[in-house]
Amino acid sequence: MGDRLRVGVVGTGAWAAQHARIFSRRRDTDLVGIVGRDPDRTAARAEAFDTVPFTDVDAMLDEARPDLVTVCLPNEAHFAPTLHLLGRGVPLLVEKPLVFSMEEADALLAEADARGLFFAINLNHRYAEPVARAKAAIDAGELGEVVFATWRFGGEANIGTSPHANLIETQVHGIDMLEHLCGPIRSVAAQMTDMTLPGTFTTLAVALRFASGAVGSLVGTYDSSYAYPATHLVEVNGTRGRLLIEDTVKRLTVSRAGEATRSVWEAGYFDDEARTFEYTFDRHVAAVLAAFRAGEAPPVHARAGRRALEVAHAIIRSHETGARVEV
Repeated sequence: MGDRLRVGVVGTGAWAAQHARIFSRRRDTDLVGIVGRDPDRTAARAEAFDTVPFTDVDAMLDEARPDLVTVCLPNEAHFAPTLHLLGRGVPLLVEKPLVFSMEEADALLAEADARGLFFAINLNHRYAEPVARAKAAIDAGELGEVVFATWRFGGEANIGTSPHANLIETQVHGIDMLEHLCGPIRSVAAQMTDMTLPGTFTTLAVALRFASGAVGSLVGTYDSSYAYPATHLVEVNGTRGRLLIEDTVKRLTVSRAGEATRSVWEAGYFDDEARTFEYTFDRHVAAVLAAFRAGEAPPVHARAGRRALEVAHAIIRSHETGARVEV
């Protein structure tokens, strides 16, 4: 491993372009290859980022010799390529969701652990400026004891074959965010609807209880639009105050109980970096590379993806049984 890390990207979709953008522009990385299934699409993507196209992942590993590989494939196609790469002994940064089944998640983690591999997952919402500031405020006791928390997020549908794509692909961010801010979720009680696409649960509402004794809610939908105002909202309310995160990167408001004034963070005129959602991934990558170079564990280990999946499956069981389910 030299001064510049050699990085390969597996995937040629829209978000995979963010992977290519970051690693082709950083001064401490070389984007040494992009792997895709379609030769023309892969060649075009590689040309756009001045690297080498591959349609076979093993050829990329053998010829480009990356130090780190990132994986950004269709949501329901993560398991086999990720297991193959781990089997080749490759350190990885993978996109969420980790996988859709607990058995597959456990198989990936077991393979990575057996080989002692660096295995990170991109839950980049954690790296938004309002979220980082909210976490610091909660940890500093500015809200007092957390009593309740709410996550609401929704936009256009991204339909796959799973009836629970909304939950496992998209609301995984909410599960991770609420536990990141408020600690472990201990039980869930869920309602879901498939009224707009029978057989696929496009909207869900979940009541939560945290290990701390706090309660919460998670509302996630594909029956909405990212064009609507207030697409995303997080509220955390404590005994001394509350905070609101709006649209992930837009605004953080912190209020103290009984006071009419409040403190607000939002990006200034020249601060395009902090107001741009895609750049939350740049921030996460910086932390990933620092840990990788130092021989440390990833800042967000793939185990966080397994944990979010575990909570998601408890939510599914609650919906199917009509009962509260312990996590």
